[in-house]
Parts: sequence; C-alpha cells; structure tokens
Amino acid sequence: MFGKKHFVFDDIPDLSGKVAIVTGGNTGIGFVTARELARKNAHVFVASRSKERGESAVELIKKEINKDAVEFLQLDLNSLNSIKHSAETFLARKLSLHILVNNAGIMATSFETTQDGIQDQFGVKLFTILLLPTIKASAPSRIVNVSSNGHTFVPSGGIEFDKLNDPNAHTSFQRYGQSKLANILFTHELNKRLSGTNVYCNCLHPGAINTELTRGMVDNWGFWIKPFLSVVGFFLLTPDDGALTNLYCATSPEIEEKNYRARYFIPFGKLEVPSDYGKDEELAKKLWDFSENLVKEKLGDDIFSKCYA
Repeated sequence: MFGKKHFVFDDIPDLSGKVAIVTGGNTGIGFVTARELARKNAHVFVASRSKERGESAVELIKKEINKDAVEFLQLDLNSLNSIKHSAETFLARKLSLHILVNNAGIMATSFETTQDGIQDQFGVKLFTILLLPTIKASAPSRIVNVSSNGHTFVPSGGIEFDKLNDPNAHTSFQRYGQSKLANILFTHELNKRLSGTNVYCNCLHPGAINTELTRGMVDNWGFWIKPFLSVVGFFLLTPDDGALTNLYCATSPEIEEKNYRARYFIPFGKLEVPSDYGKDEELAKKLWDFSENLVKEKLGDDIFSKCYA
C-alpha cells in the first residue's frame, strides 16, 4: 500500500539519556512507540487515562524488553484540570523532555463533551504548551503530533468553530476530520512559535491500522459493524508497522539533518502534502487563538504565563 519501508525499528538510534512521553501509550501504536523508544534506552513515560491499563502496559513493556526505565503518567485528556495536573506532576520531577509524542485519540465516536464542555474529538493541546519550556530547554528535541488522512473529512471552511458543540451540526467522521485537521494546523502554528529553537515539530498519518481505535465506530453504530471491521482488518497495518512513522518523526536523524519542521509524513516516514485546509495559515492562527481563549476561560488568564517565555 505504501511501498518499501523508508524506516524500520533497527533505524532507531541509541536514545540513552533521552526522556520521552507518549500519550495513549497503553495500547495500539502508542504502546509500540513507547516500547521501541524504551528498547533503545530512552526513559519513557506512558501517559494514559486508565491507571490500571497504563500500569499494565508499563509492566508488559518492561517484561518484553527487560528494561526498567518505563513509568506510568496519569493523563485524562477529557479534563483540562487533569491535563494541568499531569504536566505539573511531570515537571516536578525536574527531568528533561526530548520527545513528546501526542498519540492519544478517538475515532468516529458518538457526540459527547469533555468535563469542560468541549466536544470530545476536538483536542486542545494544553499538555504540549505546559511542557514547552522544558522541551525547549532540552533541545534538540521533538514534538510529534499524530493526525490522519481523515483530516480531509471536514465541512466547508475546514473547522466550524461556532458549531463544534452542536450535536447535530456534523457527522462523527466530520468531527473526527476536524480534530485531525486541528492537529496539522496546531503543528504549523506551534512551529512558527518555535522559530529560532532546536525543537522539531512535525505531524503524520500513521496509516490505516488494526487497533482499538475502531471501538468508537462500534459504540456509535452498533455491533452489526463488527463483522465488516473484521474483514477490513485483514487489509490494515499491524500496530508495529503503524508505529513506524511515529518513531521516524521522534527519532530519525533525518529530521534534524534535513531540517524537517511542520512537515506531514505518511508511512513509513515519507513526506506528503496535506489538504489545502492543512496549509491554511490564517485557519491555523484562528485555531490557536480559539483554543487559547477556551483554556483561559476554563483555567484562568495566567495559565500560559510561563509557557511562551
């Protein structure tokens, strides 16, 4: 489907002395990403909502690779207060942060809102911003935002900010598409704000992968779709292959050698061009301002006071 692999696990360099966080690292490509980073000697934090599943994933990684520098970090992306607490918990450790992989996501779920009243497929990248001073101080460092070719499944205009919380305004795939487009736009705007630093921020489509992500479709449309997904599963990438583009962006020396910034990659580490909306600088700035104002409304105007220094 994607041709010869440009990047494989053996291409990951030694990561001794590096610290990484992988959100959604308890399952699917997030689990594989965390495992392979740890295998190459990074100190890895598996960030996820479920303490039970997160700690179970940590123990499984330790067992598989026979290394101990893997930890669980509680992170509930459905709560801005939880995100803030998670970032503060990590920052209190006074560690560097060389790799942040924003991998966690949901797909085609029925309409729901977070604890803060935000449509749940529309992520706000508060976690990244709160960690930004440490990421910059740890440079050269990487921020990897997992998007999807599903970023094309959007209504006219790309993101309809005034309708995000309208349960009848968009289909489940349009909500998903807007969230994935937002990941690309966030990457572009963040990269502008990282100008002059050695922080390399990129985004990617990991491929169509046979993971738990399809559970949202089952919850939304019912169990009748399971046989269809089982058949489709034969044509999907394995989580191991699906994690390769994550790992390429997070570790490949090519990222720095070729000065890849705000680029969009597809399997397996190949450059691609996103949709026109994904290149819209005005839309990216509008998304940034919208998200920042939303967070300030919920957590106070001083939430970002130390983040952009």
